[in-house]
Amino acid sequence: MALRIHKKKILSRESEIPTASLADIVFLLLIFFLVTTSMNPDKGLGLTLPPPGEETKRHKEDILPIFINSAGEMLIREDIVSLNEIKEIVKGNFRKNPKLVISLIIDVNAEYRYMVDVLDEIKLAFDDLKKENPDFKESISLATPAF
Repeated sequence: MALRIHKKKILSRESEIPTASLADIVFLLLIFFLVTTSMNPDKGLGLTLPPPGEETKRHKEDILPIFINSAGEMLIREDIVSLNEIKEIVKGNFRKNPKLVISLIIDVNAEYRYMVDVLDEIKLAFDDLKKENPDFKESISLATPAF
């Protein structure tokens, strides 16, 4: 007597993942992250610009020109200076002439970080001057050279 082995045919059904509500879930996650994400509004340069149309004439001695070339070298009037010297030079010039305006002239090919570094040093000098005299008014002019 021979033993017969019968293999049962197993019917397999492919299981599917229901995707009908997938778009709803993605939309809810998107809304959740948009609502819970906080944005920092304090990024950027904090400069107060004058209203349009306001123009004043200044004497040459009332302007402190600071030039930044494309290599990041700084020039105050006719002197080449380092970044560390700017704060003290600005403070000294403002103590001599409180009506001084800083004219920051940046080469169009200069890296943005050079301007930000110089502006930071100027702002530090302004903070020190405000501690000495609370009525101190800061004034900066930003420009690109027109040669």
